[in-house]
Amino acid sequence: MQTINGLPAHVLLVHAIVVLLPLSAALLALTAIWPAAGRRLAGPNAILAVLVVVLVPITTSAGEFLEHNLRPNSLIHRHAELGDTAIYAAVAVAVLALIVWWRQREGRGTPTKRAYLAPASSTVTALVTVIAFLVAGAAVYDVVRIGDSGAKASWSGWAQGS
Repeated sequence: MQTINGLPAHVLLVHAIVVLLPLSAALLALTAIWPAAGRRLAGPNAILAVLVVVLVPITTSAGEFLEHNLRPNSLIHRHAELGDTAIYAAVAVAVLALIVWWRQREGRGTPTKRAYLAPASSTVTALVTVIAFLVAGAAVYDVVRIGDSGAKASWSGWAQGS
């Protein structure tokens, strides 16, 4: 998918990533630290995070198509390089979202139920929470960094009056 209704697909798809990846990261941090939120939002966030993992390669592929159809430019090249890191952030958020969901799910089971990720362990809970916050912060930072480079690539000519 390279164009949508005559517009470059990347220009439209990137908005989904810019909204959904930070949203999923914020929900990851929230569900990791607040058990009540985890009970309600961990499952939907795990689904959202996996959806983002699917959307990122589609968006970067559309971006590469757009890059190859524009005049070579160091700002565009830099944005494309940074954009390639989004998949790492998305996968990390998705993995942690699935872990938080699984731990919350296992925590609701009977005491005799085997728990693979030790939902009753305060040490594991603290470790997962710290890692979730670090991954969430890194993911939001990555989206801001990529978006900033894309904005500079898109608008630098306009700002210079060309």
